Amino acid sequence: MKKNKNNLDERQEQTLLRIEHNGCWLAFWGLVAVIVAQRIFFDLDFRNLAGECIVFAALALYIAVGCLSQGIWDRRLKPNTSSNLAVALTAALITGILGFIFTVKRFPDKIAGSLASGVVYAVITFTVCFAVLQFSAGLFRKKQARLEEEPQENEKEGDPLS
Repeated sequence: MKKNKNNLDERQEQTLLRIEHNGCWLAFWGLVAVIVAQRIFFDLDFRNLAGECIVFAALALYIAVGCLSQGIWDRRLKPNTSSNLAVALTAALITGILGFIFTVKRFPDKIAGSLASGVVYAVITFTVCFAVLQFSAGLFRKKQARLEEEPQENEKEGDPLS
């Protein structure tokens, strides 16, 4: 298949990349909102949300693998234990609250059990999230080390300009 010539100048290319970037994150967080809203307001179980969950998981996996394979972590966060701890705690808090809401909606007379359910959701989420982040940070550091070892394209042995 023949590739067509790019008709965009550099400014248009950057603008298009920004639009695609914003569209990707709109889809990502939109899927999160749709899954949570359907789960809360329509009392749907995950069988009814399978399509949204599959698309969300595929998008999240694509972004994570793509960034790690290119040696990119995040614009603001560092790949260290304290950042990973903060992210995992935030995810655990949100998941614990949602777990509590889902359970209390299903069993309104069992507040203590719903609270315990939220705590279990939070603990599991924290453990898995922190472990995955720490593992990913290790992969990122290895990739960064490999990228730093590779000679730059314009560097040649004996080239006095490099």
